[in-house]
Amino acid sequence: MGWIRNIKEEIRVIKERDPAIHSTMEVFLYPSFKVMMHYRIAHKLYTKKQFFLARWISQRAVRKTGIEIHPGAQIGKGFFIDHGNGVIIGETTIIGDNVTLYQGVTLGGTGKEHGKRHPTIGNNVMISAGAKILGSFTIGDNSKIGAGSVVLHEVPPHSTVVGVPGRVVKRMDPSNPSEKLDHGHLPDPVKEDIANLQHADSELTNRMIEMEKEIRELKRQLKMKA
Repeated sequence: MGWIRNIKEEIRVIKERDPAIHSTMEVFLYPSFKVMMHYRIAHKLYTKKQFFLARWISQRAVRKTGIEIHPGAQIGKGFFIDHGNGVIIGETTIIGDNVTLYQGVTLGGTGKEHGKRHPTIGNNVMISAGAKILGSFTIGDNSKIGAGSVVLHEVPPHSTVVGVPGRVVKRMDPSNPSEKLDHGHLPDPVKEDIANLQHADSELTNRMIEMEKEIRELKRQLKMKA
């Protein structure tokens, strides 16, 4: 894709996904636009093994936008970062098409190992604010990661993940991959587990009370027969 086509594509994606953008000129002030322009140049240099120059350009982008994308990362079409401050994308990250990230997202590794050490993000994935995806595994197509989640294991396609550590709480209908994630009303698996334990404890307590009553009644009957 040529440079002009890259610019037009970035403008289209940002205007399409951010209702706060009211004119094309505003896009040129947008952090996501700035960082992606820097990334495209840095990545091209990186593939040509001009590592220092690639990192120099990417670090300039960090200072301007607060978004750090390693030039070695592979990013598909239709990529969008909403707001974006604090976003970190590691060197061996692979991102599919039409992926959306919100502020504070980390696509990182779990140590100093070499080779593929960052996640692979499938197509049409949305990762909400503050989520951390750490390690070399895949987030399946059409999945959604809730705000503040810490994901340490592979996620199947069409899944919604929330919590620390992240857990799959919902499998979406594959025929409706555009289903929205309500950031303000995410499932709370820990709360649900506690509620289930409380319910089980309440049932057990009631059963013990009933058994104590039965034992007292049995003792009373035995005394009467005696």
